[in-house]
Amino acid sequence: MDVVVCIGSSCHLKGSRDVIQILERNIALNGLKDQVNLRGSFCMGRCQGGVSVTVDGKDFSVSPSTTEEFFNREILGRMSI
Repeated sequence: MDVVVCIGSSCHLKGSRDVIQILERNIALNGLKDQVNLRGSFCMGRCQGGVSVTVDGKDFSVSPSTTEEFFNREILGRMSI
């Protein structure tokens, strides 16, 4: 699974660093390091919402406060463990 988090200026100001840290922690805690490819990308062109995140090409907008729920629903929920 490919998870890409925008680290451009706008998303950085909206908390992309915190989003990445929360996702990294949850990926590790759930033993998904070999199944989830988490990476950053500069501006993804969707600056109007929250932090832009894609999961296997599907677009999402998250904030640090919604990242935990996002992880459980969109990442953990798609895994066959």
